[in-house]
Amino acid sequence: MHRTGLVCLALLAAVSVSTAEAAERRSVVFILVDDQRFDAFSFLGHPFLETPRLDALAADGAVFRNAFVTTSLCSPSRASILTGQYAHKHRVLANRTPLALEHPTFPVVMREQGYRTAIVGKWHMGGANDAPRPGFDHWVSFPGQGAYFDQAFNVDGEHMEQTGYITDRITDYAVDFIGQQTESPFLLYVSHKAVHADFKPAARHRGSYADRSYPYPASMADSDENYAGKPDWVRAQRNSWHGVDGMYDRRVDFDRFVIDYAETLRAVDESVGRIVDALSARGLLEDTLMVFTSDNGFQFGEHGLIDKRTMYEASIRVPLIVHCPALVSQGRVQDQLILNIDFAPTFMELAGAEIPEPVQGRSFLAAIDRPGAAGRDAFLYQYFWERAFPQTPTVLGIRTQRYKLMRYHGVWDRYELYDLQVDPDERRNLLAEYVTTTEAGHIESRVARGPERLLEGRFADGALDANLKALFQRLHTRLDELLDETECAREPGWHLAGS
Repeated sequence: MHRTGLVCLALLAAVSVSTAEAAERRSVVFILVDDQRFDAFSFLGHPFLETPRLDALAADGAVFRNAFVTTSLCSPSRASILTGQYAHKHRVLANRTPLALEHPTFPVVMREQGYRTAIVGKWHMGGANDAPRPGFDHWVSFPGQGAYFDQAFNVDGEHMEQTGYITDRITDYAVDFIGQQTESPFLLYVSHKAVHADFKPAARHRGSYADRSYPYPASMADSDENYAGKPDWVRAQRNSWHGVDGMYDRRVDFDRFVIDYAETLRAVDESVGRIVDALSARGLLEDTLMVFTSDNGFQFGEHGLIDKRTMYEASIRVPLIVHCPALVSQGRVQDQLILNIDFAPTFMELAGAEIPEPVQGRSFLAAIDRPGAAGRDAFLYQYFWERAFPQTPTVLGIRTQRYKLMRYHGVWDRYELYDLQVDPDERRNLLAEYVTTTEAGHIESRVARGPERLLEGRFADGALDANLKALFQRLHTRLDELLDETECAREPGWHLAGS
């Protein structure tokens, strides 16, 4: 469900920072939420959710409305955030894959620059392994997804039993770390379990949305009209683990699901408020760069789907809020395309470090207070098929400020092309009337080049609108250029994610 003119809380960003200012090496508080949608804020006009402390953070800082992930899946995205690399480079393609120690991460680099570094919360990459990772002076984490209640923590290598609600305990550790800081710059990476399914709200929030009804997105309807032009696998997924009619082996009711999400998010909102208050109490709020974002988006019924993984807007868009009164104008709204691979180089530059060669993202430090600052024209999205969740195919796609092309692999089905300016809900696939699923399979079986071969033939025959022809060819070519620039195979067949 998209709200025109709103989209995404993207505040990370850049700062009109001179070389002298960068030398100040400001402290950083990076807050990463799990599965928070781009529009899940009351300040964006959401008709269902209430987020007063996040609303206040946004009002006092900057919001980036075009923040995205390059892979919409928890561990691959978290690895991209840490390394500034695409998933095919850091090789974390599924949620149980550990991040190899040789990859430079922003905590490692900032620690080398004299920052005192800490992580509090979810690490996730590597399954049951909760051992401290390089780059952190202070390690507070737990295995895998963790549990909402009574989760034990690994604190600097020692396992500590805990009681209570996990969002509160993570916040307790974060506030304690802030209270221990003196003069040296610090990095605090707060990584929440919430709001990952199965959603479980704190006892104090249970029932707080009981009298509400979540508004269904228009694209949720199971109708021929709604699925006209969509690949067949999208409608088929309605009855799967990640479809609204088959949710989690039909164990979960959609209406209960979204209410539990909303109630679970309340503790995250309170956590942000407590961290802001702790910084203020220490006199650190003015000069500390706070960044709030999510590891990926989340679908609540869009196209009949839940969860993420797809390249639809609700899946790939993330919130991004940047707060630092000494650097950021209040109420600033930015439109540059910001990616999860941009966090690492931004933090590294802020620390005064040289950005390592493996980093593929771009620092946006100099853009935070400059609405007209130049940004990228397009970005590459990639999701690699997982054995554990076979209902979603591999997709390589391109997203520009206006258009999106999705190219599927390993399945004989339509590609998708959308004009997001006139169709923000992605209801009309511009390629739909020019290639059927049957034709796509036939052409791929004969020439192994996919539906674009058939489209190009129709373009040559003059069967297609000239403007659409030019748009398709431009996006198709630019996607191949992005794949080459990032050293990603155009025909991904070298992996089995999750195998």
